[in-house]
Amino acid sequence: MVNRMQFYIDGAWVDPAVKKSTAVVNPATEEAMYEVALGSKADVDKAVAAAKRAFATFSQTSREERVALFSKIIEIYKGRLKEIGAAVSDEMGAPLPMAEKLQAGAGLGHLMTTLDVLKNYHFEEPVGTAMVLREPIGVVGMITPWNWPLNQIACKVAPALAAGCTMILKPSEFTPTSALIFAEILHEAGVPKGVFNLVNGLGPEVGAAMSEHPDIDMISFTGSTRAGIDVAKRAAPTVKRVSQELGGKSPNVILEGADLTKAVTGGVMHMFNNSGQSCNAPSRMIVPASKMKEVAAIAKAVADKTKAGDPRAEGTTIGPVVNRGQWDKIQGLIKKGIDEGATLVAGGPGLPEGVNKGFYVRPTIFADVTPDMTIAREEIFGPVLTIIGAKDEADAVKIANDTPYGLAGYVYGPSVEDAKRVGRQIRAGNVNLQGVPNDRTAPFGGYKQSGNGREWGKYGLEDFLEVKAVAGFNAA
Repeated sequence: MVNRMQFYIDGAWVDPAVKKSTAVVNPATEEAMYEVALGSKADVDKAVAAAKRAFATFSQTSREERVALFSKIIEIYKGRLKEIGAAVSDEMGAPLPMAEKLQAGAGLGHLMTTLDVLKNYHFEEPVGTAMVLREPIGVVGMITPWNWPLNQIACKVAPALAAGCTMILKPSEFTPTSALIFAEILHEAGVPKGVFNLVNGLGPEVGAAMSEHPDIDMISFTGSTRAGIDVAKRAAPTVKRVSQELGGKSPNVILEGADLTKAVTGGVMHMFNNSGQSCNAPSRMIVPASKMKEVAAIAKAVADKTKAGDPRAEGTTIGPVVNRGQWDKIQGLIKKGIDEGATLVAGGPGLPEGVNKGFYVRPTIFADVTPDMTIAREEIFGPVLTIIGAKDEADAVKIANDTPYGLAGYVYGPSVEDAKRVGRQIRAGNVNLQGVPNDRTAPFGGYKQSGNGREWGKYGLEDFLEVKAVAGFNAA
C-alpha cells in the first residue's frame, strides 16, 4: 500500500509535523479517492537538514557507484511501470494505455538517458594551465506539476542524482501517488538516506518554504509562469540558482505547399494529446490565409473522431482535464473565443455528448482567429486549438514570435529545407520539423517567459553542476 499520510525524509517514512491533509479527486468521476498529507515549513526544514547532511558523502561518490545505483533504480522502476501508469490515470485523467506507455514510460526514458550520459560525461576538462571541474551544486529543491508527473520528476531527480546532488521533491498535490511510488523505488534501490526526500504539500506553504530556504542551493521548478515568478522572487534573497520550465503558447506553422492533410491531422492530434495539458502543446496553428477553409475542414474531421471519455474505457482518445478549476478556466476561454468572433468549427462549451459527470472538455477547434484574440494569447491548457491565417511566410514567422512565451515551435513545410529555414527564425527553445518528436538526448526548455535553464540529456545534467576553475592544476 502506498503511504499517502507520511513523507519520505532521511531514508524513512515519517509523520508530518502538523496533521493536515487534502482529498485527491478522480477527475473522471469527480469523487474523492483518498486523502494525502500536506506538509509545512517544519517538514521542509527537516528534509533540508537531512539532504545537507547527506551531501557531504553523496557528493563524493564515484561515477561507478552512481551508475550501479541507476541500474538498480531502472530495474525496479520497470517492475512498477503499470502501477505508476494506473496512478497517473486515476489522478490526472490520462487514458490508461497512454498513462502506462507515455506517462510512466517518460520517467523510465529519462532514467535510461541520464544513465548513458553519466557513463560518458567529462566532469573534468583541461583548459590551458587550469583544470575545469564540474561539481554538484548542492541541495536541490524540486517542484513538479500534475500534467506529466513522472516525466517531470524523473527529468529532475535523475540528473541531480547523476551529478551527486541531494534533493527535496514537492510533487503536485493533485498527483501524489506516482511520486510516492517513485520514492519507494529509490528506497528499494538503495539510494542513501537523506539523498532523496519527498514532502507533499501546497505551493504557498511547502513550495514557498523551499524557495526561501537558505540551505537549498538550487530550485528546479516546472509549472505556470505566474507561479514561477513567485518562486524566483522568493529565491532571490538567497541568490540560489533557479531553473524553470514554465508556460507556453506554441506556434505550429504550416507552410504553403505542405501536405495539408498530414500536417493538419498531425498537429490537431498532437494538440489534443493528454487533453491539451502539455506546456509545449502546438496550440496556435498558423496557416496560409487562403487555405483557412480547407484546414478547418481537416481539423474538424480529426476533432469529430476524438473521443473524450472514461480513461479506462476501450476507444477513449482523451480523458478529462485534471480538476474543476482547470475545467472552469477552459470553459471561460472557449466562451471568450466565441464572444470575440472566432469561428467555432468543432466542440464548444459544456460536457461532451452523453457525459454527465467528470471534468471532460469537448475537443474544440476555432478558425479565423486573429493574433489579438484572448484564445490566441493565453495558455488554455485544454483540448482547444486556434487556427490563425497568415498572409505569407514572413507574416507567419511574425505571428509565431508574437507571444511572451518561447517554449516550443513546430514547422511543417513542403520539404525539410523549407521547414529548417522557418525553424531557425522561431524564438523558442524547442522546434520540431515535419512532425518529428522531441529527442530525449537533446535539451528541453524555453526562451522568454517560458523559463530558463535546460532539462534532458547532457544539458539537464549540467543544470545541476557548478563549474570550478583550478589554476595551476596542469602547470608544467
